[in-house]
Amino acid sequence: MEDNKPTLQQKGRYGLQYRGVECTNCDHPLDVSDRFCPNCSQANSTKKLTLKDFIEEFFASLISYDSKLLKTFSALLTKPGKITRDYIAGKRVSYTNPFRFLLSLSIIYFLMVNFSNNFSDWDKYGVGKEKSIWDKVGTLNFSTDDFVQIDSIPIKEEEKELIKALDTLNIMSDLAKRDSIMMTNPIEHFSKLNERSLLARFGGKREFFNVLMKKKKIYGFEEIPAELNIDSTRENKAAFNAARSYLRFKQQPGSFFSSVVSRLPFFIFFFLPVFAFFIWLAYIRKKYTYTEHLVFSFHNQSLLFILLIISFLVDSIFNIYTGWLFFLIFAIYLFLAMRKFYQQGFFKTSVKYIFLNTIFFILAMFAMAILFTGSAFTY
Repeated sequence: MEDNKPTLQQKGRYGLQYRGVECTNCDHPLDVSDRFCPNCSQANSTKKLTLKDFIEEFFASLISYDSKLLKTFSALLTKPGKITRDYIAGKRVSYTNPFRFLLSLSIIYFLMVNFSNNFSDWDKYGVGKEKSIWDKVGTLNFSTDDFVQIDSIPIKEEEKELIKALDTLNIMSDLAKRDSIMMTNPIEHFSKLNERSLLARFGGKREFFNVLMKKKKIYGFEEIPAELNIDSTRENKAAFNAARSYLRFKQQPGSFFSSVVSRLPFFIFFFLPVFAFFIWLAYIRKKYTYTEHLVFSFHNQSLLFILLIISFLVDSIFNIYTGWLFFLIFAIYLFLAMRKFYQQGFFKTSVKYIFLNTIFFILAMFAMAILFTGSAFTY
């Protein structure tokens, strides 16, 4: 009987002499003509991996990924909405995964922003540093018409105007009085805080622990003097940690902003699923699932980061500002993508375009407030 099996080229670790009759990964029966296991896609080879094989496979996978990457870039840049239509239609092998693609682009962009802005330089203006205006204010006597410097910290002429303004508003004197009242009878003050509502109580405890740290040089909850009778509850520990984080933020504002920027790529993936829900509401009559709306959102955000990266590079090379131009390009692109993907007319798309962008900015502001607040309490 004539063998009708295809003749395969004997090359590398996939040569016929290295083929097995059973998958080394899942034990699925194989034929010598099977280059890959039909059950788990494991390569059908019994040959031990050599350095040459490893390098060849690395470059083969790299070239394969590059072709996907180029096709993804091409579809995103030249055909708004098409890549999402192809992806949800099942044509996924030709494109990169939208989740990983967006995550990679956002990480690249925020790394570029983080390393180029030198946020750490801002730390010299933090509390405790020579250039901190707040520390200079703290060395002054506001009891006379002309403030008198107590310590030897130099004060610039332009800083004197700010100090006078703070004195006029009684800001520094009010803060000094508040701190003095707290420390006069700290036990009574702290016990009165427990009579407040949850948020007011937590905020008051944070302020109390801030003052305690500054006056008593306390760095850990366990260092609080026993005579203050502060119970070791979760709420008290959380308020203390929030106060410590807030103090670190005041001391190192640059490092704080750097840490916030580094968290942004991952925060986006908590924000976009919420926004996708509103896309689903806007197009609830369309027979798209929530996940398909989410993929559409991922693709559009990926295009935004591509434009931001290009804008960043252009600005850095030519020392100009092109952000407005690329945001305008994205605004037009997004409208076209919505029209072509959802297949609706100009008027309906315009209404939903305005609605969704309004929702997007509201959610973005809310999300940024949560991020900055959470970062300040956990820094």
